[in-house]
Amino acid sequence: MISQKRFALAALMAAWIAPSVARSQPALTTIQDILYRADGTRFNGTIFITWSSFQSGGGANIATANLTLPIVNGALRVQLVPTTDASAGAQYNVTYSSNGVTQFTDVWAVPPSVLPLSVRNVRVSSGTVVGPQPVTSPILISDVTGLQNELNLRPVQGVDFAPGRTAVIDNAGMIDAAVGNLSDCVRVDGTSGPCGSGGGLAPSYSDSEIPSGSIDGVNEAFTLLHAPSPAAGLELYLNGLLMQSGVDYQLLGNAITFFVGSTPQPGDIMVANYRYANPNDPLGSLTAPQVVCSSNGSQTAATSLTSLGTCTLPAGLLETGDRLEIQFQYAHTGSANGFTGQIQIGGTTLLTRSGASSETAFAGRATFGLYSGGQQWDAESWGGTLAFQTAVGTASENPTQALTVNFLGDLAAAGSDSVVLRNFTVIRYPAQVNP
Repeated sequence: MISQKRFALAALMAAWIAPSVARSQPALTTIQDILYRADGTRFNGTIFITWSSFQSGGGANIATANLTLPIVNGALRVQLVPTTDASAGAQYNVTYSSNGVTQFTDVWAVPPSVLPLSVRNVRVSSGTVVGPQPVTSPILISDVTGLQNELNLRPVQGVDFAPGRTAVIDNAGMIDAAVGNLSDCVRVDGTSGPCGSGGGLAPSYSDSEIPSGSIDGVNEAFTLLHAPSPAAGLELYLNGLLMQSGVDYQLLGNAITFFVGSTPQPGDIMVANYRYANPNDPLGSLTAPQVVCSSNGSQTAATSLTSLGTCTLPAGLLETGDRLEIQFQYAHTGSANGFTGQIQIGGTTLLTRSGASSETAFAGRATFGLYSGGQQWDAESWGGTLAFQTAVGTASENPTQALTVNFLGDLAAAGSDSVVLRNFTVIRYPAQVNP
């Protein structure tokens, strides 16, 4: 009874193993042919077939290996696992050798076939990718952990970006190109102008100047050839150490007075670097005005105030002592309805002017000056029939933030009329202290 049970168990295991082994055996395709040399004689030699690991169409894993076949009187016969239905990149690399010399090489892509195939049925061009094409799909930014956050931290290209120019960061955090002449210098706020003291026209420089005065441990007074302009631009070194104004010395005009404890001692070396106004060019240290914006505007037929043009001054551009000049020209087309034009800077309205339906245009200018703790403005306007009008007031805008000049307009009633901003210009006059 025990022997019968063991026999039944062995038969069951054999029945289970046999189909499994049969299923794992990959199908083979026979390549059978007669090989010839170029002179018509039959090829004699050896072929070497190599392949990298792949998965057959039936799911069998084919390991990396090679096969060497002798070819006698041109006769070739070999059985290989098909590759055209296998994993991507599956192929056979075939090298033909005769008398120890490699004659040529082939790449074979073997299809499934129950009938023998010739070499021409399996030969493909060198470099051809055989087998099923790899399945690819796009990778979304959201699929990569943290990628979107990293991209958000990087500045993007601004509308004024241009190759071959100095890059500046605009008030929106975008990378733009510096505007100006090729010989200009770019300031830390992104503006540009002629190189020199604050963009001055023709300042002069004194580098490594030795101030006059006795270095004896007692003398505290020294004199420069020129008065530094600006005074804060003086770099005074004692034995290679930068002295601090107000801590180590005091500067009045071109006179340096050292404080006790910083008095130069015998053997000390003192040098000074600074800018100064050119005595032969009285305009040399003056800062030129800067046109911040100058452009045409748009038009509107709306019955509520609509922006027709803007000029944004970057954060920190305006300083105490600076003054803006704003010039503008409006036009009115049609004669059915009246119109209104309004000029704002930040949250401050500088001017509001309304014209009758017969008025064709009006123009004007305004100034906006910064003093410590606030701003004062004035405005004037006139038209073809509009009387000359003036206004003045104060403002409390924050110049450390971006400040926008806004030109608005609307019509008194709906219709075919329109109001247009023909032109506007915003000029900055930087604070200037003559030496």
